Amino acid sequence: MSNYSDWTSQLLWHLPVNLTAVAPTITDPDVMGQMQKAWSHFIQTGQVWALLIGLLIGYMIRNLTSYG
Repeated sequence: MSNYSDWTSQLLWHLPVNLTAVAPTITDPDVMGQMQKAWSHFIQTGQVWALLIGLLIGYMIRNLTSYG
């Protein structure tokens, strides 16, 4: 494990500066608006019903297969 650690530290030490991660620029800072739009899309497409049905069926299967 020590050799792997040494190898990775050497690799990261010699990386050029332009390969380091830089924070992306934010194009739309309206986080609450994005969340509202996503929730609205989730409701309009009927995915909420698929989620609820899946949870119900999963709960029933868990109860049928559990012991005790």
